Amino acid sequence: MTTVNEQVTREEEYLDVLTKNGQKTGISKPRGDVHRDGDYHRAVHVWIYAESTQQLLLQKRAECKDSWPGQWDISSAGHISAGDSSLVTARRELEEELGIALPKDAFELLFVFLQECVVNDGKFINNEYNDVYLVTTRDPIPLEAFTLQESEVSAVKYISLEEYRSLLVKEDPDYVPYDVNEQYGQLFEIISKRYTQNAEARALLLQKQLNRYARVSLEAELTGLSNADKEALTLIVKAARIMDQIFLLQVWYSNPSLRHWLELHADESLLEKSKWMYYLVNKSPWSSLDENEAFLTTADSAVKLLTKATKSVPGWNGVEYRTAFPVVKPPGANFYPPDMDKMEFELWKNSLPEDQKKEATGFFSVIKRKSERILDNSLSASTPGSTADVHDLYIVPYSKEYNTFLSEAADLLHKAGDLASSYSLKKLLHSKADAFLSNDYYDSDIAWMDLDSKLDITIGPYETYEDTIFGYKATFEAFIGVRDDEATAQLKLFGDHLQVLEKNLPMDDVYKSEDVIAAPIRVVQLIYNSGDVKGPQTVAFNLPNDERIVNDRGTSMVMLKNVSEAKFKLILEPIAEACITKEQQKFVDFDSFFTHTICHECCHGIGPHTITLPNGQKSTVRLELQELHSALEEAKADIVGLWALRFLVNKDLLPKTLLKSMYVSFLAGCFRSVRFGLEEAHGKGQALQFNYLFDKGAFVLHHNGAFSVDFEKVEDAVESLSREILTIQARGDKDAANTLLLKYCVMTQPLRNALDKLEAIKVPVDILPDFPIANEILNKSV
Repeated sequence: MTTVNEQVTREEEYLDVLTKNGQKTGISKPRGDVHRDGDYHRAVHVWIYAESTQQLLLQKRAECKDSWPGQWDISSAGHISAGDSSLVTARRELEEELGIALPKDAFELLFVFLQECVVNDGKFINNEYNDVYLVTTRDPIPLEAFTLQESEVSAVKYISLEEYRSLLVKEDPDYVPYDVNEQYGQLFEIISKRYTQNAEARALLLQKQLNRYARVSLEAELTGLSNADKEALTLIVKAARIMDQIFLLQVWYSNPSLRHWLELHADESLLEKSKWMYYLVNKSPWSSLDENEAFLTTADSAVKLLTKATKSVPGWNGVEYRTAFPVVKPPGANFYPPDMDKMEFELWKNSLPEDQKKEATGFFSVIKRKSERILDNSLSASTPGSTADVHDLYIVPYSKEYNTFLSEAADLLHKAGDLASSYSLKKLLHSKADAFLSNDYYDSDIAWMDLDSKLDITIGPYETYEDTIFGYKATFEAFIGVRDDEATAQLKLFGDHLQVLEKNLPMDDVYKSEDVIAAPIRVVQLIYNSGDVKGPQTVAFNLPNDERIVNDRGTSMVMLKNVSEAKFKLILEPIAEACITKEQQKFVDFDSFFTHTICHECCHGIGPHTITLPNGQKSTVRLELQELHSALEEAKADIVGLWALRFLVNKDLLPKTLLKSMYVSFLAGCFRSVRFGLEEAHGKGQALQFNYLFDKGAFVLHHNGAFSVDFEKVEDAVESLSREILTIQARGDKDAANTLLLKYCVMTQPLRNALDKLEAIKVPVDILPDFPIANEILNKSV
């Protein structure tokens, strides 16, 4: 029952006033004034749906309500109070109105609905953005399990999805009106579709998506390893497997339970097997090659039982619910609260002291809500605006957030370090183990750069592609390989000439660095990878990304030669045959492909990193370009890599025969990378380059649908694009970066035609590697 004090609080509840486009104005007003004046504001709708009966739960609004009294309505709903967040409000409203205490993984954000209406003879104006959530239970919750808030709810009932929809269509006066022929109809469409899909058709579609990957077994020769290193390798592979567990959690909080559920049911049918196999490729319910479109729904997800979510009912075990995930992949992954927006983050960040600002925007922390922590600890004790601080966000270091996983991995790496025969490998393994627990990765990244060992190990948090809000947060990954000494020795040329390349970059001299350090390059044969290696497989990487180390020591590169060879043979050769003119197909060769890959990684280490803004403030390209940084940096490394190869050829450091081959191989490679999708950084960067060079006439489309390089125009076009990207980075000009990407990062008709041709002849999009050596190690440890 609501107390007098609670009624006063509710009467005085303040709401954030929004613009008509749904953005916060910074103004808050009493709830009554907001509805009197017709201000735009925000609320939550929470629907409970029972799978077994295909029914929605409705509540009957109390007679004392100032809008739609006594009518049947959403399972639970309420305003988002000023300063409060969407998901916390949804959880709180469900607990307050119906007495159901559910964790955040029960709530699926379906869509945002703008309701604009006037009732009560014009006295109640409702201009409301509603975040519409769905809670999916296996069976209906018994009505006697609910505890109703008398001031809000007079009764609850279940009703079939179709019957409820038909009542809304008829505008039945007993039900709060919603126009199901407009935006709110999505509720019924989404639920109906996910429970009426044909199992055979879904299985075939998943198999088709899976078949875009060419399976390949990646072998490596271990004879060069000492017995001690082979023993260490076993422990390192086990530590690397833990990176998968952390990465799954970083992608989305219900992702680990989804994985376990799919594996558990994989043998039940062809459809369940297909779900599991395609999940293993993507490590999430979102397809990497389809602009992160969901290939699973919450209806496919894990079922959890909560015995104390409501008051107890004799003979009933409790609430069985599906762990939810949104249809649209969350831009902040699981690094930030799912309902956090940029404005909230920036206001909070700007209130912090400098050291905490760096931690908030740094690689190795997650951002959480105090109100969510309070709600998790004691749902019933939480009231709107219950946090004492102005800001609801706080920082948790990776070492604390993932402590269980990192402690186990650290123990394995310390044991491996004790066994390793190489001093540099010992130092790397011990320092990385220490970093996992201290959250300070500087020394371990220096040790990684200094690694001089037959056994080549990369493990830890590095890339920031999953964080598409800001590009701040690093995901965990691991690459284990055996160094190819002969190939590594051949590559010294590139590292030795980084400073020369920096000095001659096509940008104003004021932006150039005087102390670029030659980047060591290591070529390895890959034995195993894990963590953030979903969907398309990387052929090389340039690390670390930490600007402090880049400035102090530069970067180091690792080339995965057996991965490159597999991609060239299984993908690039067929692409060239389909998309390049007969006359130029002869220029597509592995040496050019691999050499440009090397140069791409080298060029991550040159150009702007730490920059001076026009106002004199020191910053970094990553911080200024935020979510645009990854795509533009990949494009920079690619296009400046082409420029650099030409520069080295002109200096007689590389053979002139490379020139035509590198341009035509690059053109064929454009079609390979764009197939990764325009939501992925490499795909975005490649679309930008292809469309720019095509626009400049450097790439030519012929009447038969094949492409060629115009060797007279390509050099100037490459230099022009290099200058534009480098200058944008040097100035930290996010607006210019956005303009460039909006103009060229699009699926143009020439690109679409080429991709359709490759689809028609079933050219694989990427490889799906199998690791027999690592598998044998892991199978022995089971």
